[in-house]
Amino acid sequence: MKRSFTIGAVVLMAGIFAYSYTNIRSIRSGWFAERAASITEAAKPKKTMRPFNSEADLKEYLKKAETARRKVETMSQGSASNSAGLAEPKAPSPAAKSVSSDAKAGKDEESITNTQMAGVDEGGIVKVHGDHLVILRRGRLFTVRVGDNSLRPASSVNAYPPGINPSSDWYDEMLVSNNTIIVIGYSYGRGGTEINLFDIDSRGDLAYRSTYHLRSDDYYSSRNYASRLIGDKLVFYTPQYFDYGDPAQQFPALRRWHKGAKDSEFRPVVAPTSVYRPERPEGRESTTALHTVTVCDLSTRDMACKGTAVLGAPGRVFYVSQKSVYVWTADWNYHDGKASTDSMLFKMPLDGTAPSALGVEGSPVDQFSFLETDDERLNVLVRADAHGDQMWSSEQVNGDMALFRITAAAFSDGSELAPSTSYRKLPKAEGYTFQNRFVGDYLIYGNGNGWGRQQKVDGANLFAVNWKTADVTNLHLDHSVDRIEQMGSAAVVVGTNGTDLYFSPVSLDRGPSVRPSYIRRKASQGELRSHGFFYKPSDDDSGLLGLPIARQGRSGYRHLIEDSAAILFLKNDGLEFEQVGELGAKNTSSNDGCRASCVDWYGNARPIFLRGRIFALLGYEIVEGRLADGRLMESRRINYSPGHYVDDRSEDE
Repeated sequence: MKRSFTIGAVVLMAGIFAYSYTNIRSIRSGWFAERAASITEAAKPKKTMRPFNSEADLKEYLKKAETARRKVETMSQGSASNSAGLAEPKAPSPAAKSVSSDAKAGKDEESITNTQMAGVDEGGIVKVHGDHLVILRRGRLFTVRVGDNSLRPASSVNAYPPGINPSSDWYDEMLVSNNTIIVIGYSYGRGGTEINLFDIDSRGDLAYRSTYHLRSDDYYSSRNYASRLIGDKLVFYTPQYFDYGDPAQQFPALRRWHKGAKDSEFRPVVAPTSVYRPERPEGRESTTALHTVTVCDLSTRDMACKGTAVLGAPGRVFYVSQKSVYVWTADWNYHDGKASTDSMLFKMPLDGTAPSALGVEGSPVDQFSFLETDDERLNVLVRADAHGDQMWSSEQVNGDMALFRITAAAFSDGSELAPSTSYRKLPKAEGYTFQNRFVGDYLIYGNGNGWGRQQKVDGANLFAVNWKTADVTNLHLDHSVDRIEQMGSAAVVVGTNGTDLYFSPVSLDRGPSVRPSYIRRKASQGELRSHGFFYKPSDDDSGLLGLPIARQGRSGYRHLIEDSAAILFLKNDGLEFEQVGELGAKNTSSNDGCRASCVDWYGNARPIFLRGRIFALLGYEIVEGRLADGRLMESRRINYSPGHYVDDRSEDE
């Protein structure tokens, strides 16, 4: 399912979600224990995976794998097969429409992005460059000057290359590295991931530099972000699902865009000697997709990229730490009345050394299901019936649950399976959209409404698992679990109970406990993605949090087609919440002549805390607030939409 459909189809999609939630298959209890018990002792593996020796070696392997896969499919005729075990379909036609820790020190001091990992910036819709905010909105880039206590539009430019038709393209994520702005998008029209580079100067002026196309399938996920920035290294993950034919012709390749660019100009990103395969028995359905991690050096004007790829199953979830990218792949099949998974966990170091792998069971739900500790011990929440995070797969999970823990030394060439002792069975969360998050020493999880409509509930279970001791605490909430965020050493859980929006602080210092909730009457979340939330600490026990809100009872999917009404700001004082104010939208019109990315898949509203100032990004408006006597009052606002900026800067500015 792709993003190129009409608004009417978005509404239909919400209905499909609601139906699918109530018809998800359940998995027999004891799944993890039964599967782990069947594991036999494997031979001592090699330490890393083996690359191909040559292009001929790669082609021969893929040919044998394709023959074996067809044989398995023939033998399995008549058996039902879950769609997550199939290669994702190609995009419809356009008409259907390694860096050291020291280098990262201080990076997050000016961050306005709610990132998962310190020192690993994530592609977003608003960033900071010097005295300016940089905003990606509906296929355009904008800068707004905030230096010297100012607030005024500065510059704007199309987020796509000149001379092209962008109507079938989506420009989703932006990063800023020194004086370079990177816009990551997906082009159905020209095929693959699109990387657009722009120059920005101290005045906030924007200038288009260059565009690169990377051959890939759509990276979109309803929760994850495709791009990361570590120092001056751009890191992004792209999948490639093999059709029948020559898979080698579908491998990732890069070309620099220019008018009249030809397919023959694509140059491989990964050489055969940079493609790795796990040591699996012949015939296992584990080579239907290529998972590539591409690292691009942004320290020079001509972007140089190098990729490392692994062959695996199509279902995928990826997680980026400061040293490695982890990719968990899964095939889901149903044969002879029994469900089974063929899963593999890949560890792909960012320093370019060879990846390693480990056979595993089930699948994580999203990137928040992972936590790598300082000693590179990996903790992952896995579910029996989860299919990866491509498109909206994270919104439809069920089945038994376990906390998977493994050390870096356990990874090898992929010939071994993780032992049964690596899985700790967890209580199953019953309900709709599943949310999970590691906060401090705890894994916290529960179920909510997600993209569906807000429902009246009697309450919800929130589970807190100490991942060091495996102790489980079952907490009760008066609302659904739609968002779990870290707030210093504590957590905050956001959810609804029909028409009201709840913020529940969770103390973790002396064991998990829920403190009294703050209730915003007649409201719902205005954003579902993680970047919609931000917490700015004042000290260890206090701070301010911001979250976009919308009208009461609004279904989650409507954030795609409706702007948020306001940003709500709450003061945290020792886990007691008090509203300090709201900064609301006034002009929600989007009559902007939009040509690309005209649906806000990645959101359009953000709370921004920058250099002691408080802003609310609300569509094309930026509202600034001022705290006085514990209350937040609007001080000024601007509209930065196309045609609203005036270059009134003096020559000496």
